[in-house]
Amino acid sequence: MFEQLEKVLDRYDEITIKMSTPEVATNPDRIRALSTEQSEMEGLVQTYRAYRGVRNDLDEAEQILSTSEDEELKEMASLEIEDLRSKEEDLADQLKVLMIPKDPNDAKDTLVEIRAGAGGDEAALFASDLYRMYAKFAEAIGAKVETLSSNATGIGGFKEIIFSVSGRDIFSHLKFESGVHRVQRVPETESSGRIHTSTATVAVLPEAEEVDVEIDPNDLKIDVYRSSGPGGQSVNTTDSAVRITHQPSGIVVQIQDEKSQHKNRAKALKVLRSRLLDLAIQEQHAKESADRKKQVGSGDRSAKIRTYNYPQGRVTDHRIKVTLHRLEEILNGDLNELLEKLRVADQAEKLASQETVA
Repeated sequence: MFEQLEKVLDRYDEITIKMSTPEVATNPDRIRALSTEQSEMEGLVQTYRAYRGVRNDLDEAEQILSTSEDEELKEMASLEIEDLRSKEEDLADQLKVLMIPKDPNDAKDTLVEIRAGAGGDEAALFASDLYRMYAKFAEAIGAKVETLSSNATGIGGFKEIIFSVSGRDIFSHLKFESGVHRVQRVPETESSGRIHTSTATVAVLPEAEEVDVEIDPNDLKIDVYRSSGPGGQSVNTTDSAVRITHQPSGIVVQIQDEKSQHKNRAKALKVLRSRLLDLAIQEQHAKESADRKKQVGSGDRSAKIRTYNYPQGRVTDHRIKVTLHRLEEILNGDLNELLEKLRVADQAEKLASQETVA
């Protein structure tokens, strides 16, 4: 680990020198690239420098303890050693976490797809509640939400809704939300007061750029047709809806929310690229799970990950066995505590995996 850390420190110092040279200082693109690279190392470098400082102080204190004949000085050194060893251990633990390879998709914008599952109209209403929860969370962290496609019911629910979330490190915030979400509550239409269980499926995909996924136009079958359902005056009178079929994978994307065929086509390609990138990620996860089963970050769409229980006012995440009695706050977008617990559990799992390999 320390050999790797020395290389990171050398690279950090090398970037600092390069950025002060005239040829780099006058090149905005080069400056931007180097600044980004250096900022990504910042936390690791500062922690490692602090660790080296503590390690040097510890060596000096141990030298005094072993060589000095002054009892008072030796006692002070002994107390200092105890404190420094505690600091050394804390910093070493921090370095282990910081050395975990970063998910290359963490900084990407995100597509979220929510689909009503078992439960009919109640499941569609729950899908709408989840959409509102994520939209409120995005608003709280300064992110932007744009609806790409939706299939609304007449009572305020969604059979399906696809939306993008753009902002700083959005995928890192939402990537553990993929899976089956379950709600237990008494529907408004239930006269006998029985609790019903309904589900909705959430898929969180990193938004793919054209450079991430190459699409051969010859692999696409594009159909245009008349939109259906509620919309503007011309929605149902022109062939504005677009259906794109990616023939090698069988993925089909349909978008009809916009009046413009061009806009619907652009949105459909955006969704298609992200689904193809996600397909590649899922295939990679499948290979990894042959060696070990990933509890938190598998992104398994069929796994029941969370229950929202209204009568008890609780939310339970089944992957990490955490229950929070803060249902109303969570559904209003206050996801920070839950997401932090998931992030910590994922880090712990990756650390354990690294130690096993080592």
